[in-house]
Amino acid sequence: MEITGNLLIFVPKMNTLSNDIISIAIDDHGAELTSIKAHGREYLWNADPEFWKRHSPVLFPIVGSVWQGEYRSHGNTYKMGQHGFARDMDHTLVSKTADEIMYELRSNDETLQKYPYPFILNVGYRLHDNIIDVIWKVSNPSDDDMYFSIGAHPAFYWPELDQAQPEGYLSSESRGFFRFTPCRESLISSVIGEGGCIVKGFDRELPLSDGVLPLYTETFNHDALVLENSQVDSVTLCDGSQKPYLTLRFDAPLVGLWSPPHKNAPFVCIEPWYGRADQTSYTGTYEEKEWMQHLAPHATFSSVYQIIIH
Repeated sequence: MEITGNLLIFVPKMNTLSNDIISIAIDDHGAELTSIKAHGREYLWNADPEFWKRHSPVLFPIVGSVWQGEYRSHGNTYKMGQHGFARDMDHTLVSKTADEIMYELRSNDETLQKYPYPFILNVGYRLHDNIIDVIWKVSNPSDDDMYFSIGAHPAFYWPELDQAQPEGYLSSESRGFFRFTPCRESLISSVIGEGGCIVKGFDRELPLSDGVLPLYTETFNHDALVLENSQVDSVTLCDGSQKPYLTLRFDAPLVGLWSPPHKNAPFVCIEPWYGRADQTSYTGTYEEKEWMQHLAPHATFSSVYQIIIH
């Protein structure tokens, strides 16, 4: 933060990594990836608030929304906004080498008012060749069990978008394709309803052709596609000729696919998740939520997903 006259101006504190193929930038605020450049172009969305004001936030300690903005734990009720609070906090840089950077966020009095579990969250990025490893570690420093969710939300420009003139590309014609592995004839997507929560029993089937789903402006008019139960382990965004543009590879049990409904937005998100939103009208406890992650005392959860630039 800088003071100019009587104005407070937020100045992002950025770190960068690069190799012969890729260069990336990361903001200390949220430990958020803010740029991926390769082959002379920018791959990561620029956070224009007209469409969506973020690039690639880390979702912690929840993914999605809790019903009516509240959840219950150990007899107490807490309020929590969508996707948790880690994305809106400054993270501490703890290490940096030529090809890897690591940040840390620790629980404090402020977080414990919203989320009653002590935690240590590490978020890191590592480059090798045309691949970005996104590294998550969640540690439980307490003598009690811990429950949490964590997820990614990176937004990527459409492959054939002219970034200088995005308006010329936003049409109802096909914008590209998703290719899924393993190859399936169809996928099942959960349906998002009131309050950004899951409507149980109203799943949507997505027919595929050789593992490929065509993408249109209206594909996301009913909000995100949510693929549960480890249906896929990679999603490739392809251009109009089905040529691979970028791939996300992961071992997360869920993945969300999203672009802002009814906005003709110039980007699409591919989001590996360990957790998801509540069901509508959910009244159980935080610890009983579907897809909740559990850590024993002094244990650590580790995961890596990859962004592969083709």
